[in-house]
Amino acid sequence: MQHETQAHHHYTGPDAHTEHSGHAGHAGHAGGAGWSTAARATLHCLTGCAIGEVLGMVIGTALGWGTAATMALAIVLAFVFGYALTVSPVLRAGVPLKAAVGVALAADSVSILVMEIVDNGVLLMVPGAMDAHLTDVLFWAALAFAFLVAFLVTTPVNKWMIGRGKGHAVVHRYH
Repeated sequence: MQHETQAHHHYTGPDAHTEHSGHAGHAGHAGGAGWSTAARATLHCLTGCAIGEVLGMVIGTALGWGTAATMALAIVLAFVFGYALTVSPVLRAGVPLKAAVGVALAADSVSILVMEIVDNGVLLMVPGAMDAHLTDVLFWAALAFAFLVAFLVTTPVNKWMIGRGKGHAVVHRYH
């Protein structure tokens, strides 16, 4: 009977015995996803967001763009790099590109959205942060603070979603 479950879920890794929709392997220990699982998922998203945001700010600054245009580019690139960090290992697992993109959208959209709202909101609230240059300590300190706050806010969101088989839980079967 267990073999039929594995075949149905198309996953034969060490956690193949878990329920696909509930991800009992993550949820079974404490009635929900563990904090370490949620923190790893959040750090994964934060990495893509950070790469995209910093690259967007560097490009926008180099091109002499204003704050709004630079922030928009940074946010777009945060989503692009956030999704790319999920698509790449899913593709390596043999999933076709269209399906891999679907997995990334399902896995990361809410996490990246929350992270972007929080970290950009924090940056907008730090006096002088939006006017600071890439060479200013204020810029980097405000960005680090914004990422920390975003991590702290997004981790419980990811914990809740993973515990319900949503968000980053959908990508675990491909690892």
